[in-house]
Parts: sequence; structure tokens; C-alpha cells
Amino acid sequence: MAATPRPGRITPAEAHTCTQAGEAVLLDVREETEHAAGHAPGAIWLSLGRVATGALLPEAVKGRPVLAICRSGNRSQKAAELLIARGIEALNVDGGMQAWAQAGLPVRNQQGGNGKVA
Repeated sequence: MAATPRPGRITPAEAHTCTQAGEAVLLDVREETEHAAGHAPGAIWLSLGRVATGALLPEAVKGRPVLAICRSGNRSQKAAELLIARGIEALNVDGGMQAWAQAGLPVRNQQGGNGKVA
């Protein structure tokens, strides 16, 4: 049995630049409550559980690389592996939302105000 290829990694700053330029889609794979408390602006939410069950990806993902992000980078690593196995170009955002916030990048809550990483 062949091993699943390990996805590449991208820094939060690089991910922010790529997603702002429309070159990639940021996919938040945390639980809904985590995403609602604080997420990167423009991130699309689809929990790891739904990715793992083969849920269809949102239309915005079609034909674009996916940058998977979670709280610390562990769940997004798994999500990126699952997406690669489905033939989707995917990278893991190194350090997740914790590193995103530490880099001073914007974090928004469900209402669009300042959020926190939960």
C-alpha cells in the first residue's frame, strides 16, 4: 500500500498574500464554533470531518489550490493529505490560526469584528 504524500507547507504570511491575490483558497477545517470565534477573512469553512467523508468542496475551490488551515496545523495537515488523495492541489498553513494571529494577520469573528483563535 502506497503512503499518502505529505503536503507541502506555506507560512501564514504567504497564505494571506496568495488568498488576497485570488491565487488560492483558504479552507478552514476547524469545527464550526472555532471558525465562528475567529477566522481569516475570506476563509471558506468545511470541517475536517466533512473533508474526511468526501464532502463536495465549495464552488470557489474548483480549479484553485487549497490552503488548509486549522488551529495549530495538525488537522489541516490531515485535510491537505485527504485533498491530495482526491487529486486536489493542497498545502498546509504552517502553525495554523495560532501562527496566523501571531504574525499579526487579521482574525474576524462571525459578525465581522475582531475575532480570537479558539
